[in-house]
Amino acid sequence: MPLYERIKEHVASRIKSGEWAPGTRLPSEHELVATLGVSRMTVHRAFRELGAEGLVARVQGRGTFAASPRPQSSLIEIRDIADEIAARGHSHSVRLIRLEPVRADQALADAFDTRVGGRLFHSVMVHAEDGVPIQYEERMVTPFFAPQYLEQDFATVSTTKYLQGIANPTQIMHEVFAICPRAEICRELEIGPNEACLQLVRRTWVNGVPATKTWFTYPGSRYSLAGRYDLARS
Repeated sequence: MPLYERIKEHVASRIKSGEWAPGTRLPSEHELVATLGVSRMTVHRAFRELGAEGLVARVQGRGTFAASPRPQSSLIEIRDIADEIAARGHSHSVRLIRLEPVRADQALADAFDTRVGGRLFHSVMVHAEDGVPIQYEERMVTPFFAPQYLEQDFATVSTTKYLQGIANPTQIMHEVFAICPRAEICRELEIGPNEACLQLVRRTWVNGVPATKTWFTYPGSRYSLAGRYDLARS
């Protein structure tokens, strides 16, 4: 068995046995190098493959942890991430980065059926589960739909709940992409520059009028997206 496979087995067996419970901080690469007498490159490869298999989660600047079951977000419904986290018995927190008016460029003008330079509202925030960032949310909202959007305290009420309190969308479009996120997103999600992410782009309409466009970005090693549809009721 190659050395990196032996290290994978060494780590995986302790996680699967419960010796290292979900959330346990694992020995660092330096510690395993000293303990097992192997190169750091070998340990790094083992951790990288364990991360791809969902057994460990690596948090930039904090270390490597035994992974919890990967959280899952709905791909069909609009659900509040704070409610999803609470349903798992975990703690939700949010950090607001930007809340501002912006002017539409050509792409946004097309998306909102408005003119170039038209006024939109822009918010950026990061949602965390038990202190670990899991979602970067960037949202555009038309003032015609939510004229008081910039006056809200999104630390106490989520953007999703606030907007649904105005009106539920009558049309939704979801697109999912695998992306290599820009530097700001990597920094806010505390991930390395080469970690792939899932990005869900959601557009909503109310009675045929564009209301919102949102980009939700998730670290690929910490989250998944899924949808279930009852064909018998369609």
